[in-house]
Amino acid sequence: MRISSKGRYGLAAMLALAQVSTSGECITILTISEKLGLSKIYLEQVFSLLKRAHLVISIKGAQGGYQLAHPLEEITVAQILQAIETNLFEKTESSVTDDAIEKTMNHFVWQTLDDSIYTTLNTITLATLKEELAKYNPEESYMFYI
Repeated sequence: MRISSKGRYGLAAMLALAQVSTSGECITILTISEKLGLSKIYLEQVFSLLKRAHLVISIKGAQGGYQLAHPLEEITVAQILQAIETNLFEKTESSVTDDAIEKTMNHFVWQTLDDSIYTTLNTITLATLKEELAKYNPEESYMFYI
């Protein structure tokens, strides 16, 4: 399994969106682009895929931008990567001409590996990532009351 730059950027963008999700604000692609140091045009392509997968919604207008389509606890890393990576769990081509060896490898190695990776990615939610982010970015986790 190989995650492309587009997949990595998409996951980072969704985490940036998750940071403001509790406030109900929309966040623009330009804001995410500047925060992450990524190309705005490239992020537009990524968000098009995320929107098609119903992971984000777009709001038009002066106060528009993107919001998460579901609560943080319901969006998994597996869903995000599957929306962006078209061949995330693509079946591998035959390695050898011996059919029995090929079937054995596919069943006990490659399929087992794919299943394990999918299970792991499906247990990590944006909520989990946002909690972990607070450990590395403590100034954003404080709340001030006046």
